[in-house]
Amino acid sequence: MKKILLVTVLSAATLTSCVSKKKYVALESELSNTQSNLQRTTMEKEEAEAKLDAIEARVADYNAKINSLKESNDEKMEMNDLTAMSNNTKKQMRATLAKVDKSELSKATTLEDSINLAVSYNLKQSITDDSESDDVQITVDKTVVMINVSDKLLFKSGSYRLNNKANNLMQKLAEVINSEPSMEVMVEGHTDSQTLVPGSHIQDNWDLSVRRATSIVRLLQDKYKVDPAKLIAAGRSSYVPLVENTNKDNMAKNRRTRIVIIPNLDKFFALMESK
Repeated sequence: MKKILLVTVLSAATLTSCVSKKKYVALESELSNTQSNLQRTTMEKEEAEAKLDAIEARVADYNAKINSLKESNDEKMEMNDLTAMSNNTKKQMRATLAKVDKSELSKATTLEDSINLAVSYNLKQSITDDSESDDVQITVDKTVVMINVSDKLLFKSGSYRLNNKANNLMQKLAEVINSEPSMEVMVEGHTDSQTLVPGSHIQDNWDLSVRRATSIVRLLQDKYKVDPAKLIAAGRSSYVPLVENTNKDNMAKNRRTRIVIIPNLDKFFALMESK
């Protein structure tokens, strides 16, 4: 009986040993396969990264060439624009630029800058007289004309009723707007940061800035027959200041109306004729 039990135990031990060895071999084979796959994947990753680097280098090279061609094309277009101008227009532009302040003229580095300066200058001469000149600032950005008008020319403090002395400017502005059917005009009211007097019938600076813009729009429409479909009234309150509201002079600069004109600039060149 003891001999049978001993044989049984030895057989079981041998069988267990054989199963463990098989598992070990299987695991070792699996590990080897995994290592091979990892090595292959690593190589594929390195190859892919090398291809990506090459593609990125080509893209950077193409972009550099495109930018170079664009700059060259822009220069050619600028020269073409100059060539396309009639001799009369060129003569008018040179005559106008001769009147422009030298410090402003020195900032013009391209043909577009020069044209913008000429349009700005002649537009200002068209819509202002000597007494209004300091209160009106005109700039041109590409095809957008921006006219900043000091509030002392348009309104009394805290009021949205237009002064009579604003009529001359509004009439000339209406003539410019009516000269071009495709023109659009946005009137923006701007205030300083000073709180309005309590008890005022105007609620706050938002209310004041919008009412001032609306007053100008109504005047252009009702008195000077500007098509209301061209007009946009907007109020910006005190949140887009030109300078910090730290003193009275700065506050006066921030109290303004900005008139943004979006014309067809080709037809707008008529404004380059000095008046």
